[in-house]
Amino acid sequence: MAEAILKKASGWSIALGVLMIIAGIIAMFSPWEAGLVITIVVGWSAIFNGVAQIIFGFRTHGGWHVLLEVLLGIIYIIAGVYLLMHPIGGLLALTLILASFLLIYGGFAVVLAFQIKPRGGWGWVLFDGIITILLGILIWAHWPFNSDWVVGTLFGISIFMSGVTRLMMSLALRKIATA
Repeated sequence: MAEAILKKASGWSIALGVLMIIAGIIAMFSPWEAGLVITIVVGWSAIFNGVAQIIFGFRTHGGWHVLLEVLLGIIYIIAGVYLLMHPIGGLLALTLILASFLLIYGGFAVVLAFQIKPRGGWGWVLFDGIITILLGILIWAHWPFNSDWVVGTLFGISIFMSGVTRLMMSLALRKIATA
């Protein structure tokens, strides 16, 4: 019984992995379109989050907290509407946000590497931090001219790699289930 459930679940997971690989390849070969789709998804997410923030504020808080929650919700909604109305400008902004994130993440990784230095693997953390900082610098240095491909390409690579990982793990799970 458990083997049948595992086999069925791994089959769905294999299918999802293949779909993720295909989506990743499409995004890598159409990074501009993928970047615009991501901008639209982020815009709608911001709008939904803003509405939820406002509802949360009225339902759970009293006093100044309501005002702060409502203001935050309105800011989310305005940002989301802006992204939907100006997806190209939104993609430019998302590219800068991505570069900033990479710089900050890389900085934290470098600091973490030196904090864990005597332990094994600290060099990999340092390497990750340095590469991440370099990627952030490269994106910043070439902005806005790289905005048409950076977000979509990196998203495509991420989805592709996640799909490959899911596929390989699912195939291993299926092998265990049938053994």
